[in-house]
Amino acid sequence: MEIKAADVMKLRKMTGAGMMDCKKALQEAEGDYERAKDIIREKGKLVVSKRADRTATEGVVVSKVVGQKAYLLCLACETDFVAQNAEYSASAEAMLEVAVKNDVADLAALLATKNDEGRTVEDMVTEKSGQTGEKIELAYYGRIEAPYCNAYVHFNKKLGTILGFNKEVPEEVAHTVAMQATAMAPISIDVADCPADVVAHEKAIALEQMKQDPKNANKPDAILEKIAEGKMRKFFEENTLLNQPLVGEKKTVGEYIKEHVKDATVVAYKRFSLNN
Repeated sequence: MEIKAADVMKLRKMTGAGMMDCKKALQEAEGDYERAKDIIREKGKLVVSKRADRTATEGVVVSKVVGQKAYLLCLACETDFVAQNAEYSASAEAMLEVAVKNDVADLAALLATKNDEGRTVEDMVTEKSGQTGEKIELAYYGRIEAPYCNAYVHFNKKLGTILGFNKEVPEEVAHTVAMQATAMAPISIDVADCPADVVAHEKAIALEQMKQDPKNANKPDAILEKIAEGKMRKFFEENTLLNQPLVGEKKTVGEYIKEHVKDATVVAYKRFSLNN
């Protein structure tokens, strides 16, 4: 029978075992989760229960730019004490190097990718868990490709951004925009690529708020719709990168970029934070 990625992820969350082990167990158990858990348990792959129910909310974010590609990774753990250890950061960097060397596309593929010693990244994560005595997980991995890339990780190593531009821009400009994205957490690059479900949700909230306001009781729906569109313009100004006001300036990020390179813009963007 076909085993879907969602089934594998569900079993992985139940057991803490590796994705490949979960997939094989589900195949052997013909999709029966309880039997699959027994198979993993029999193979000694079940994570110790006291560790499985812990949460990994600390960790380190690392990044790397190689030519026209940029990579971002977060190795999460339970405590800041472990996250602050130099060896822990080195482990995150080692996993990122595997991603870069193999130009890995996504998180699932990275977990299954082997390093030069023949160990998968998932094995590396498990080994680090054994070394620290904490729940360790690869919380995030992202990759972008663009004519010119830049990366920024905040000094606390808990959040970072990778950006791609349609053409080369001055390093200072790219760095400033990456810092802006890291600090202000835009939902998308521009209005056009803002997720449709987010737009619909925000517009519905705006309309409902206006309908609840007694001052709008006798206003026709067409008028309320126009007011809602005005509220959405404000939403896009605050939540899309190119339309956000540049921190400390009276210009948008998009305007700032074009001041330096006339037809330059951001074409790729990924951000991760351990805090949200």
